Amino acid sequence: MNTLNFKKYFAWLILVAVILISAIIMVKLAWSDSAIMDELAHIPAGYSYVSQLDYRLNPEHPPLLKALSGLSVSLFVHPNFPISSEAWQNGVDNQWAFGSQFLYQSGNNADDIIHFARLAPILITLLLILFTYLLGLEILGPIWALAPAIFVAFSPNFLSNGHYVTTDVIATFGFVIAIYYFLKFLLKPSKLNLFIAGITFGISQVSKFSDVLLVPYFLLIIAIFYTISVIRDWQLTSPDKRFKRFLIRGYRYLRAVIIIFIIGYVVIVYPLYFLFTYHYPISRQTFDTQSLLSTFAGGPTPPGHICKPMRCLADLDIWMSSNYITRPIAQYLLGVLMVFQRVSGGNLAYFMGVVGNGGWWYYFIILFLLKEPLPILILIFLALIIAFKNIIIGLIKRTSFLNYLTSNFAQFSMLIFAIIYGAISIHSSLDIGFRYLLPILPFAYILTISTIKKSTENYSINSLKISSVIWGYIKNILKRIILIALVILMIIWLIIEMIISYPYYLSYYNEIGGGIWNGYRYAVDSNYDWGQDLGRLKIFLNNHPEIDKIAVNYFGGGNPQYYLGDKEVDWWSAKGSPIQDGIHYFAISIDNLENSISPTLPGINIKPQDTYSWLKDGRKMIGSVPQPDYRAGTSIFIYKL
Repeated sequence: MNTLNFKKYFAWLILVAVILISAIIMVKLAWSDSAIMDELAHIPAGYSYVSQLDYRLNPEHPPLLKALSGLSVSLFVHPNFPISSEAWQNGVDNQWAFGSQFLYQSGNNADDIIHFARLAPILITLLLILFTYLLGLEILGPIWALAPAIFVAFSPNFLSNGHYVTTDVIATFGFVIAIYYFLKFLLKPSKLNLFIAGITFGISQVSKFSDVLLVPYFLLIIAIFYTISVIRDWQLTSPDKRFKRFLIRGYRYLRAVIIIFIIGYVVIVYPLYFLFTYHYPISRQTFDTQSLLSTFAGGPTPPGHICKPMRCLADLDIWMSSNYITRPIAQYLLGVLMVFQRVSGGNLAYFMGVVGNGGWWYYFIILFLLKEPLPILILIFLALIIAFKNIIIGLIKRTSFLNYLTSNFAQFSMLIFAIIYGAISIHSSLDIGFRYLLPILPFAYILTISTIKKSTENYSINSLKISSVIWGYIKNILKRIILIALVILMIIWLIIEMIISYPYYLSYYNEIGGGIWNGYRYAVDSNYDWGQDLGRLKIFLNNHPEIDKIAVNYFGGGNPQYYLGDKEVDWWSAKGSPIQDGIHYFAISIDNLENSISPTLPGINIKPQDTYSWLKDGRKMIGSVPQPDYRAGTSIFIYKL
């Protein structure tokens, strides 16, 4: 066996081991974490798509992951479906009420449904690890490509989001596979690669609506690719043939990307939406669409008036929803428009000591620095320094930018995507979690390792003296050893971080951010507290039999009454201290507490009776939060009153 084959086999063995370890961890997490907030909507919606072929629930998100989770539930659990409930029959996207009825009030085993539903996102996360490796393999080779795959597999941020029925990891997967096969088609054009690029584009479009960004991104990348080819071949083409040659080439490139879009929407998007709207009554779909878009872009266009540009889309969507042929696309477009509507509205969130309506331009920058593991951050910053140095050297030596693009087009394309997606995220007013940055991370990891790897290979000897040549080679060998050792050391550090943080990956903050126990001081919601610890509150009560009653203010997708039974009393600030009802213990989700008790920005008003003033009396404060006596997991603070 030659050296190259040995490296390939060795790398694949390591990759398989990494994927298995990641799978085991996520399965254990899936069976120990309670339902997080979004799962209360996503899991029942997904099961309704599969069992009822009806898309009335949760149209704001595409169906793929939800349907796969619903299929898993239908195979392993066979739950009761409350089809006669008011939320299903008469509610307009009444997903939260229906979700609670389906999981906790219909005689179903909620834990079984939640656990088996999570097998689908775990599978998607494992495929993401695999395709991160495959994309890295094209650029880095078999051994170096392991590093970005390991970063995805063992990052607390991917391990946490990777086992929940939410759309962020599958959105990342959609971006990775679509860009991987799109670049493969550009660099190795063939009908097969064109078809696969179309299929993966379609998969991305039914993963999350943020993947719609691929439409302008593909157009931009193919325009850059075309421009490079024109500049490269300009002097090689006789003047009388340039116009025809490059016009035909431009037409072929544009035709190719349009074919990719057509394949994606015709082969994947339309059939999937057709299937899941098959039993969705047309009259009900039109009514729901009108209701959900009633305030979109200023509301319905008055009779006799011409619609505003954005409102025209809503009016078109309503019209398409009433047509049997076009209504699958209408349901897809409804989701896109709902996302636009939600993003423009912002959200109430706690961040860096205050409660505001989102829109902090530095939100994702701060969270990236606080929630991304330090070993990965160190390598990213090292790569940035190396890249900046190379840019300066290239400018001094007047290195051809065209030559760089020609030989590094895949890396350049990934960089463009990361920049565009990051800029859109920073500009967004929807500040509810670091998870929205997940799509850029696999590309950032590959670019980081690519820059470091090239730094170990680039060397030049500018002297004819033998001693200088020998010393130059020695320095380059030492540099290579140091950089390789650093990457290995950072991987080991990441593994240690993963072990220490288990099983509280959702609450993970790095050492600068205070770790899993103190990160809530910076941001909560899906960054720290999504409702995952309700089951751990049950364990806490089982370990403290002296507690016969506990007041609970819970944020998440679980149901305190379902898990805690008669011991639980639903509570909120305005009810005053539970002591007045003879209850001496109070448990509250830190997300609810921070959003109630923290200072607010101008324009945000919280009533005095909602600020838990009675909880602060006589207690040591940690920031704006009273120090708890106990904690269930990381996110539920328990006070003995």
